Amino acid sequence: MAEIEPGLEPLKEDARLNALDERLRQAKSDEAIRTGAVDSTGDASYRLGNRVLAELIGSMVGGAVIGATLDWLLGTSPWLLLVLLFLGIASAFRNIIRLSNKRSK
Repeated sequence: MAEIEPGLEPLKEDARLNALDERLRQAKSDEAIRTGAVDSTGDASYRLGNRVLAELIGSMVGGAVIGATLDWLLGTSPWLLLVLLFLGIASAFRNIIRLSNKRSK
């Protein structure tokens, strides 16, 4: 019968190598941040887009709700709804333009 010969045992991982790998990863990450190689503008652009969308929707809905409520109370349907809706849209575009001019520095 064939004798089972012991083969080469795999080398155990050295804790020093793991620590060195972790330090190298951290150093590369820190260097990328320091030199500006990391794209950090994506998050800011996402927040700006959400703010623009909130301005547009909020102003339109706010103007429509206030206009409809005043129309219902005063019996002037649909005139105040239309006027305040267009004022809300104008206000939203004014705020969006101000936001875009602030970011273009």
